[in-house]
Amino acid sequence: MKRKLSLFAVPYVVWMALFVVAPIIMVVVYAFSSGAGGFTLANFARMGTYAVVFGRSFKLAIIATVICLAVGYPVSYMMSKEGPRFQRLAMVLIMLPMWMNFLLRTYSWMAILENNGLLNQFFQSTGIINLWNRIFGTNLSFFPMMNTQGAVVLGMVYNYLPFMILPIYSVIIKMDASLLEAAQDLGADNLNVFRRVILPLSLPGVLSGITMVFVPSVSTFAISTMLGGGTRILLGDLIEQQFLGGAYNPQLGSAIALVMMVIVVLCMWVMNRFGEGEEQAVML
Repeated sequence: MKRKLSLFAVPYVVWMALFVVAPIIMVVVYAFSSGAGGFTLANFARMGTYAVVFGRSFKLAIIATVICLAVGYPVSYMMSKEGPRFQRLAMVLIMLPMWMNFLLRTYSWMAILENNGLLNQFFQSTGIINLWNRIFGTNLSFFPMMNTQGAVVLGMVYNYLPFMILPIYSVIIKMDASLLEAAQDLGADNLNVFRRVILPLSLPGVLSGITMVFVPSVSTFAISTMLGGGTRILLGDLIEQQFLGGAYNPQLGSAIALVMMVIVVLCMWVMNRFGEGEEQAVML
């Protein structure tokens, strides 16, 4: 039996070796090599000049993750309290945008947020812009929303919010109802039931959602280019420039990617350790 299982695992091992392990090894080799092919640490030394890009990328990713958590947790909780028919409908509505191409979804926000886009046309037709001008003494004909960090965060939240909702919902919906009934029988009100039972037990879903939102947010490049105008680049943009841009330097790009990978793995390890501690506290 073990022999058969090992044979079935061969394609998976080959796939992992070719498309996961081999690229990581190539990134490590490029990161520690110079243009001439020799060993060097100069690539990491040059990364100090991009400290602002690192800080901006992690700041926007954290903001987007916090917003997704603030929106996704209540939505997941309310979905779990409704009937099966409503849950199926809500699931379809949440997943429906994901059926479209990522770039198309981002392009749609460009049409919404641009200076003569749908939002500004709505604000003009309803008199909101004129009201704003009278209150604050400005002379705006539109609200500048494109090419801002707020637009980038909005794009992250829109594209990655389902990755926060679904893990939390899948954990909450599987909770044993007898635990909630026992807490209520012992005199706990709804707030204490949520704080002492539901929230700790849903923590694995929360940590999974945070990971699934934070990791793509910190490494995104299409959203920042399309909605941010490329004026304030993020880590994904910086890495792309080193491989595809005019300043071709795959060694530096690999070094940046490797450092970002290490930081993300450390963040995931800390969150997992935090989750284990919370689960042990709940069991006690």
